[in-house]
Amino acid sequence: MNNQDLKGHRERLRQRFSSTGLDSFQDHEVLELILTYAIPRKDVKPLAKALLREFGSLSAVFEASIEMLQNVPGVGQKAALLLNLIFQLFSRYERDRRSKRRTINNLKEAIEFLKPYVDKPYENLWTVALNSKNEVLAIEMIQKGSVNRISVIPRMVVEVAIRYKATALILSHNHPSGNCRPSEQDIKITDIMKSILSYLDIALLDHIIISKACYYSFAEGGLIDLSKG
Repeated sequence: MNNQDLKGHRERLRQRFSSTGLDSFQDHEVLELILTYAIPRKDVKPLAKALLREFGSLSAVFEASIEMLQNVPGVGQKAALLLNLIFQLFSRYERDRRSKRRTINNLKEAIEFLKPYVDKPYENLWTVALNSKNEVLAIEMIQKGSVNRISVIPRMVVEVAIRYKATALILSHNHPSGNCRPSEQDIKITDIMKSILSYLDIALLDHIIISKACYYSFAEGGLIDLSKG
């Protein structure tokens, strides 16, 4: 690969990441993208694949010590430091996040937590993952909708719960129209999600519809019966 081809390939990798994040990347492409910042003038795809062969998985590459990384031919000190830094940075991030976890113990706290996220001009569905202490593990937008409807994908909700090892979830979406009453579709999908999550021993604590001026809580309205698990 000549210098022009190499420059173009690296730029395409960075543009993909900028547009879609890492979801479309294979493991060797993740490493390749990282290595481009440590090794400026070399095709690093073979090195990325060599690291995966040596350590067996992407996580094992990040967990390897600087010395172990440098034992792989082609990995210099700068590249080894960068890969090890990413692992230590993630560990530091997780510690910091755990030390500052917010709890949601009632509807008022849920509304206060959700409003900054769901105040959007189009309908969006958010999933809040909680642990057994009602601490927020994560909040993720899993679906974008149109101005007046949203299509919920149960698999995506379940994936959030499993990813964060949640014991409970709160769903929330906004009604930009300002009418917070649930639609028949809202009620139907809530029943479906509660049934699926219950089978997985994950509680659906509430589904909250929010607009700038109002809210509707399925639990408060009796459409989610927590006593039935």
